[in-house]
Amino acid sequence: MTKKIKLAITGCMGRMGQQIIKSAQSDKNFVITAVTENRPINKKIDKISVGLNNEETFKNTDIIIDFTTPKCTLDVLKIASKLKKKVVIGTTGFTKKEEIIIKSYSRKIPILKAGNMSLGINLLMYLTEIASASLGNNYLSKIFETHHKYKKDHPSGTALMLGKGIAVGKNKDFYKLIGKKYLNRKSFPYGKKINFNSIRKGEIIGEHEVKFSSGKEIITLNHEAFDRALYSEGALSAAKWLKNKKPGLYSMRNLLNFK
Repeated sequence: MTKKIKLAITGCMGRMGQQIIKSAQSDKNFVITAVTENRPINKKIDKISVGLNNEETFKNTDIIIDFTTPKCTLDVLKIASKLKKKVVIGTTGFTKKEEIIIKSYSRKIPILKAGNMSLGINLLMYLTEIASASLGNNYLSKIFETHHKYKKDHPSGTALMLGKGIAVGKNKDFYKLIGKKYLNRKSFPYGKKINFNSIRKGEIIGEHEVKFSSGKEIITLNHEAFDRALYSEGALSAAKWLKNKKPGLYSMRNLLNFK
């Protein structure tokens, strides 16, 4: 019988934390050994007391799955790298400087980081790169995304990830290609740079759309998510895949074997 992967789940009271716990409970490959929040909470989940992010809490785990905030993720990585634990990061909204810090931790421990854990979104990213490379500079692009009203950051990590796909296709620096970031606009323009529009309403789990226009035609690539389990199951797939990996910074692309 294969040995179960001992899992720690950070941000366990959040929407994604709760969803990962639910998915892990019904997956026989895992056993949850720690659940944490970054403030003291007197509660038990699955007979486990909610702990804080520290060495004591993480010492008996193999892999930490982290969907929290950039600051919290960096705290978790510091502990994980000391304890030599593997980490799956689903947190979004990192600055360029924070991305560099994550990269430096990946020299010590295996880290799989994805702006989106959905297999479909990662395929969309791949198709975005191909479209961007094929269509060249005569086509302008823009990205549209819709999420539930509780989502704080905009554009979403996934929208930025898709923007990065456009930049990779054009062989350009993504940070120099970021255009205007709109919120709750009914319509928004294409630009020489990539413009983003984010809608925050209702309970929508996630819709993303990449558009390319030459002025004579429009090409649209899109993805809709209907169930949050999509992301938690993707995160668990990532954890299984990461189990035997050497230190390094991996993405869902590595897991899916895209070129």
